[in-house]
Amino acid sequence: MDFIPSLPTLLAFSAASFLLAATPGPDMTLSISRALRDGRAAGLAVLVGTNIGITFHTMLVAFGVSALIVASPLAFLILKSGGAAYLAWLAFQAIRTGSKFVAKAETGTKGSVKAAFLNGIWVNLLNPKVIIFFMTFLPQFVTASDPDVTGKLLFLGGWFMLVSLPITIAIVLAADKLAGWLQANPKVLRGIDYTFAGVFSIFAVKILFTQAK
Repeated sequence: MDFIPSLPTLLAFSAASFLLAATPGPDMTLSISRALRDGRAAGLAVLVGTNIGITFHTMLVAFGVSALIVASPLAFLILKSGGAAYLAWLAFQAIRTGSKFVAKAETGTKGSVKAAFLNGIWVNLLNPKVIIFFMTFLPQFVTASDPDVTGKLLFLGGWFMLVSLPITIAIVLAADKLAGWLQANPKVLRGIDYTFAGVFSIFAVKILFTQAK
């Protein structure tokens, strides 16, 4: 299996992936907020959506499309503007609608799960920092002259998801367990709404200032 990197390379990549998965970002923020608002099913649906986005970005890197996107000022401008606008909209929604808890049996409906899944996909796909991250991170663990470079990049993208999923799932499950306490403390819940809105807004601004370097 020539597409599997050497053990030292795989261990180094796994350690880096673990640390990166534990670093807060738009994907993690969205999964926590949806878990708190709609239950663990919605939070996990976000993770499914974001991992579909990661799969897409991995394929772009592996087949060289990411470099073309970042090299095009117009394509990059459209992408980062769309991503920033979407995060800003999520921040607005957090303030406008807030988190409304209902009985456990009523949370995680098909509608909320589907919406969370789509949110996860779009917040990942429309984030140009993800493209830049995967374009600069994954290639560090392969050699350009390697005849199996495409296969190894695809493998590393899948391995990144495998390493990060236990961390992100644990975060979502922990957030869901807070639901009962937060339901009894609406002021705290509203404070979380404003916190998430602020975090999404910061990410939106950071994306707008992202440079394709």
